[in-house]
Parts: sequence; structure tokens; C-alpha cells
Amino acid sequence: MYEGSAAAIRPRTRIDKTGATTASRAERPDGVRQGDVPMPGGWIQRYMKLTEFLGSVLGPDYEVVLHDLGDADKSIIAIANGHVSGRTIGAPLTSVALQSIVNHSYETQDYRLNYVGVAGTKLLRSSTFFVKDEEGRLVGMLCINFDDSRYRELSDRILKLRHPDIFVETNFAYNEEAATVRSTPPPAEGSESFPNSLTELTDHLLDEELRSREASGERLGHRDKLALVEILNAKGIFMMKGAVKYVAEKLGCSQTTIYRYLNRMNGGAEGGEG
Repeated sequence: MYEGSAAAIRPRTRIDKTGATTASRAERPDGVRQGDVPMPGGWIQRYMKLTEFLGSVLGPDYEVVLHDLGDADKSIIAIANGHVSGRTIGAPLTSVALQSIVNHSYETQDYRLNYVGVAGTKLLRSSTFFVKDEEGRLVGMLCINFDDSRYRELSDRILKLRHPDIFVETNFAYNEEAATVRSTPPPAEGSESFPNSLTELTDHLLDEELRSREASGERLGHRDKLALVEILNAKGIFMMKGAVKYVAEKLGCSQTTIYRYLNRMNGGAEGGEG
């Protein structure tokens, strides 16, 4: 067993089937936020212990993260081997986690396995277990992110000991049309990233869209900004406290304008640019 991995733990509303958080919350004297209808059996305490246990058993290449969805922008309440992604207690949900909530994929799946995560220059193999209450509502997520870079480096060194012709034949593909040699392709668009704050998460999602338009927020027109807000809303970013203010700053418009866009998406009437 690997014994150098004590999990960091943070001493809480739940996500209902509409993807919304419970509106009313009580603050206990010890600082633990309690949902209106707590999940029976104290799931947080049990999963915190499981987080620490898995981090110790699996070892330093496996990051184990526990999210409490009562506070999406500071959802990490326990983490083991946080050096893998560089995150700490209080970091927000990832874009992939938000998308799972918006798409209600947790209603038909208990977990997701082996999707790609990106932490700096590292590619991670990520898996998520959806923690639900007795009524099937999502209350948390237990995530494991495996950094196999050490093993890939070792594998590469071993491969280089073979005859060079065999190494080339098995590791590269020659593209005759482009007359280029291609190695392993980069991660696909939509890979999970691991933000440490709301601003990092919003920047990741928004800059991705701005790059695709080759524009900055200040150069976007009214229709472009509306389209961007619609995309961010579909990705669940406005579930995060403070997201409206930050997106407004990035797009060079007022918070009132963002709220007006969101109101229009929800079936309300839209006024002019603010």
C-alpha cells in the first residue's frame, strides 16, 4: 500500500433532476452546509473516508476527488494526490462534470469510465462515479484521474531498445498526401480540464469559443455575444456563483445584458444591448 497520500478534506443543496441546486440552505455551527433534505446515512463522511482510502491504495499517480454539488464553484471537499492535477480543496466542478448535470446523463448512468483529461501537458485517464440520494438526485461525484506518464515514458524507453525499423513501423504512420509523419494525435476537443477557480473554468470555456471565432469579447457584436452566452449556458457555467459578472467582464457588456440574454433563452422577452 502507498502510505504517503493523506487526503485533504473540507469540513453543504443538492442537484435536482432539473439540474438546479436546492434554493434554501442552512449553515451549521461547524461550517458544514446542510441541504434541505440531507441524504440519509451521512454520505459525505463515508465518501471522504473512501477518498482517502483509495488515494492511499492506488498510489501517487491516481488523484481521487470528492465533489459536493451543494456549492458548484467550490465543490471539491476532499482530494488525495492533488499534485496530479494541481487542484486543492475549494476548486470548482470541471466543464465535463457540469455537462453531465446539464445533460442529465447521471439519470441513466451510474458512472463514466476512461475519458480523457488534460492537466497542463499531462494526459489523464479520468473516471467519475455519480453519488445519488435514495430518490436518484445527484448529490456528489467521486472522480479518479490516472496519470500514466511515468509508465508511458518507461514504455518509450523500452521501445527504443528495439530495432529502429520496428520502432518506426509500430509508432508512426506516414501520410503520403501531406508528406508528413504523424505520431499520436492530440487530445480531442472537449477533453476535461481541471480548473482551480471559477475564473479558470470560465476562461477555458469562453476562450475556446473566442478562438474559434478569432475574436475578443470587445470585438463581438450583439448576436455573437448572445450566441456565446447560449453556449456557456448549455455547458452549465451559469450554475456557478459569480459567473454572470465574470462573463460580462470578458464579453465587455453589463451583467444586466447577460441576464437579459438568459431570460430570452428561458422564454422571456429581450430588450436592447446594455
